[in-house]
Amino acid sequence: MLFSPGEFMLKRVHFGPSWLPFALVAPQIFITLVFFMWPAGQAIFQSFLIEDAFGLSTEFVWLDNFKDLWNDQHYIDTFSRTAFFSLMVAFFSLSIALILAGMADRVVKFATAYRTMLIWPYAVAPVLAGALWVFMFDPTLGIVAYTLDMFGYDWNHKLNGGEAMALVIMAATWKQISYNFLFFLAAMQSIPKSLIEASAIDGAGPARRFWTIIFPLITPTTFFLLVVNIVYAFFETFGIIHAVTEGGPAGSTTILVYKVYNDGFIGLDLGGSASQSVILMAIVIFITIIQFRYIEKKVDY
Repeated sequence: MLFSPGEFMLKRVHFGPSWLPFALVAPQIFITLVFFMWPAGQAIFQSFLIEDAFGLSTEFVWLDNFKDLWNDQHYIDTFSRTAFFSLMVAFFSLSIALILAGMADRVVKFATAYRTMLIWPYAVAPVLAGALWVFMFDPTLGIVAYTLDMFGYDWNHKLNGGEAMALVIMAATWKQISYNFLFFLAAMQSIPKSLIEASAIDGAGPARRFWTIIFPLITPTTFFLLVVNIVYAFFETFGIIHAVTEGGPAGSTTILVYKVYNDGFIGLDLGGSASQSVILMAIVIFITIIQFRYIEKKVDY
């Protein structure tokens, strides 16, 4: 029996228009518009205004708010302070989490309990995390401050700006370690055990196995966490700083996000606070683009 060539051709499948894809993404689009796009638009608009604290008078001043910021030496100093704080938090939280994940991946007995205890700090709110560290390092009642005093060191973060910065870095790092630990551990457990066993048979020690096999395979996770931790240090550490030092002493722990709050809600400079938030948003977007543009090239997928 003979068949024409057309009978063997596959028919194209055409799907008609459907409302289901739009319905599935509608909640996320709504959340993005309401909680990001609309506040961001409001901040950009208010950055061109000078308003009184009660909203009774408003004056459009174009870029005067931004010019005043660049002429404010206290605001310029906040940039270097924020950069130092963010780098320290990201470095220590990623490094410690990576070490703990490597240790947890090798634990056999009581592995579940060990991992659970490491995850617990992630459930603590930033304000509570800051309060815990304040109690431990309180110059009068804190157990850590008391221990340091026994060794001859007089700890007082309420007067010493360097100690205050060290304290907020420790508190912010402790809060973020659990989050990083979860991703590092999941990435390590997804690596085929046959690769690690083969390298062990070839005579590679634990350190060599980690740096030549494990770490290159978890670089996508490391890159993701690097971006997340930078954003965390810029924005989500507000509660910790507010609970621990309130930006003091003498502004030594006032980073960009806290200065936005301090000038807007305490100083009642709504236009200046809005312009600061716009600059902060632009900085974070720029840093994220740089990370994806240059650092991602070194990531092995």
